[in-house]
Amino acid sequence: MLVQLANTIKRKQTILKYKKNDNISTAMKELKFVIIAAAALSMGLAANAQSKWGDTPDDSIACISNVSLYQEFYKQKSYTDCYEPWKQILKHCPRYSKAVYQRGETIMKSMINIAQSAEERDAYIDELMAMFDQRIQYFGEEAMVLAKKAQTLSTLRPKDVKTVYEIYAQAVAAGADQLDENYVTLFFKATVDYVQAGLAEPSLVIDNYDIASELLDNIRDTIVDDSAKVAKISGYINNVEAVFSPYASCDQLIEIYQKKFDADPKNAELLKKITNIMMKKGCTENKLFFSATENLYELEPSPSTAMRMGSMCYSQHKYADAINYTQDAVKSLTDKKDLYKAYLIMGLSYAEMGSYSAARTALLKAAEVDRTKGEPYINLATVYAKSYRTVDDGMGGRSVYWAAVDELRHAKQVEPTDIIISIADKYISAYSASFPKKNDAFMLDLIDGHSYVVPGWIGKSTIVRTR
Repeated sequence: MLVQLANTIKRKQTILKYKKNDNISTAMKELKFVIIAAAALSMGLAANAQSKWGDTPDDSIACISNVSLYQEFYKQKSYTDCYEPWKQILKHCPRYSKAVYQRGETIMKSMINIAQSAEERDAYIDELMAMFDQRIQYFGEEAMVLAKKAQTLSTLRPKDVKTVYEIYAQAVAAGADQLDENYVTLFFKATVDYVQAGLAEPSLVIDNYDIASELLDNIRDTIVDDSAKVAKISGYINNVEAVFSPYASCDQLIEIYQKKFDADPKNAELLKKITNIMMKKGCTENKLFFSATENLYELEPSPSTAMRMGSMCYSQHKYADAINYTQDAVKSLTDKKDLYKAYLIMGLSYAEMGSYSAARTALLKAAEVDRTKGEPYINLATVYAKSYRTVDDGMGGRSVYWAAVDELRHAKQVEPTDIIISIADKYISAYSASFPKKNDAFMLDLIDGHSYVVPGWIGKSTIVRTR
């Protein structure tokens, strides 16, 4: 019966569209009569459909009488005419359809644009914000809707950095893993705006960088087989890194966290935060990192803290200890990021001890754990270059640089971020300058472009290049 009612209303609306101006009032009365009469007949059905049409017969009548008007006006893009019936739907049957809320953004933005005063504009903005809350109440998706609410408010009230940040923070708390890369990036930018406005200490930027960077890494981990999407996420990661860079120096991290550590040196959550961010930013040679790592390992001896102990030992040039800790860690680690770091530290430690083959094995394990990272290949290139004295190729071991450059180019393909490309290009330039001279290669019947297998422990197939 409700379907028949809707069809009746639509027929009357079609008639209304083609009535001459002087008969519009009469036509509207006819339409209103049909709506109310038909709705009254449908009250029994409406009682059985409260979840969609309202909680009472009166709500159902009000809902039905406004749905078709709202739909017709929206279809015609007459958003200002749509506004009143749309409001009645939210009032009387808020569960009618999620589309009512999705379209509500367009309707309310139209009303905001035609507001005649600042007060009227503010009232419409408040109404739009309330609509987002009502959508969450009836249709869930709290994290995503809150993030959308924050983004919308930031465009409508860009100076209200306090409220914008607080809504983003609520979104992250409600379900950080439900947010897409755009909202994660905007959340971090809102954090920086919030701190720069003097509303929080700089440590909040560092804390939320840890959250944002991990979320983006997790998103990238789910799309490793789609190079276009990986490149897109890498772009977002670059944006976060660029915003974070003013807060990222080791001196700044130490200044912020030393006070917190001194005040509560046995706080496991704080210790995890300190060691995690300092490892991520390469600040592992400071006393604070050592102290925090040791305290964390004492409080929570686990594969993850063993990995951190390995990192600390590597920073202290205790390479054998670093290998022992990371070997213990990789046996039981389940967290992908920690496993990646453990193999990376292990590989670098082996390289420092001159165990080049073991270093390569560990670095390739790291690359296998996280196929989106170029860092293992850059480190492998440096291992090849470091071992040139061990390779007897008749050219002073210079063929190792061909293999090294191959790894660097592969690093750029795997992780085409600004930082990886910059580092790889720097090494490529340096190693290319160390290629064998053309005459030295010619004496061995080697010609540019020909295949060649680097001898010794490397045993890698490459091509001849000379300078």
